[in-house]
Amino acid sequence: MTTSNTLIRGAKILGGAAQDVLISGETIAAVGAGLDAAGATVVDGAGKILLPGLVDLHTHLREPGREDSETVLTGTRAAAVGGYTAVHAMANTFPVADTAGVVEQVWRLGTESGYCDVQPVGAVTVGLEGKQLAELGAMADSAARVRVFSDDGKCVDDAVIMRRALEYVKAFDGVVAQHAQEPRLTEGAQMNEGTVSGELGLTGWPAVAEEAIIARDVLLAAHVGSRLHVCHLSTAGSVEIVRWAKAKGWDVTAEVTPHHLLLTDELVRTYNPVYKVNPPLRTEADVLALREALADGTIDCVATDHAPHPHEDKDCEWAAAAMGMVGLETALSVVQHTMVDTGLLDWAGVADRMSARPAVIGRLAGHGRPVAGGEPANLVLVDPAYRGAVNPAGFASRSRNTPYAGRELPGRVVATFLRGHATVMDGKLT
Repeated sequence: MTTSNTLIRGAKILGGAAQDVLISGETIAAVGAGLDAAGATVVDGAGKILLPGLVDLHTHLREPGREDSETVLTGTRAAAVGGYTAVHAMANTFPVADTAGVVEQVWRLGTESGYCDVQPVGAVTVGLEGKQLAELGAMADSAARVRVFSDDGKCVDDAVIMRRALEYVKAFDGVVAQHAQEPRLTEGAQMNEGTVSGELGLTGWPAVAEEAIIARDVLLAAHVGSRLHVCHLSTAGSVEIVRWAKAKGWDVTAEVTPHHLLLTDELVRTYNPVYKVNPPLRTEADVLALREALADGTIDCVATDHAPHPHEDKDCEWAAAAMGMVGLETALSVVQHTMVDTGLLDWAGVADRMSARPAVIGRLAGHGRPVAGGEPANLVLVDPAYRGAVNPAGFASRSRNTPYAGRELPGRVVATFLRGHATVMDGKLT
């Protein structure tokens, strides 16, 4: 991609007053009214919202090992289409990203892809087995400069191992991102434990299995004075625990997925495995609590938990289906639908929850920055007036396991800029 000057004319920066934004090279050169630049490519921003490029703390890119589901290239293309300029790639690859060598491989693949920055997440334990700490220091010191560590997909259920991990990452300002799932309470679980699971006869996944781990871990984080991040928080009870921990002044952050802001366990009545996800879809009361918590800042950010799967892993009976949904290309639309159009967040709030805060949590320099002169030109231009049905056949992702197929959602990414380069223009990959 070549570097050139771009003038975005008349866009509403974070939903505010319409202004022009001049991009020169990799940087925002100026912001103001009536800007002009001879020879610059002009992008019409009238009626559109300009935000800092989105940052995802929780993406599964599957490479190395499951390139049939996704690759770093296809995953970053999907990210760019969704307005992302940086993603954190989870460690549950084959081999697991538990050494400096593997995280550097993922980082280099991201550098070569060009569609967004890829920041590898290192495993907490060797092989995600929960028995022995992985090479946390070596991954932190590697070229990938890992700062987020997670066994996501599995819970670090051993309290001693979790304590040691929290203590270790303090040395380099790291954070442990916990997949909160008590394994003994979720053996054979297929969906949220509640009225619907009882009626369908499916083994339930109780809210307390998530809440018990979060309660333990916020206490551990406070005890050792370390940073804890809660992955894909999904219950009203979990919200209350995180709110309590934050009131204590403890260094605890949390994320919510777009699908947990919109979908409920009632959809499992269809037995369509596209709705099978970890943690499971919860109740309407949980959904409303999550929205309120994202609005008031108890939940810090939205993270997609983009989990691509090949067709055969979802086109089967419910019990045999893999858990997970793709989400990079629809996340911003779901957030507009559930948070902006309902009046719970304004566009400045969206920029905070989907760009600024995740960048800070992941210690990702150059992303989540203000839209202002001298800042890196990592930007996304959104048309909030657009309405259209989700068509997975047009996804940039290699996988199609979206729960929104055919559903009308608002908003459309018009353009995405990574350090001044247009990765998406007119809604299409460049």
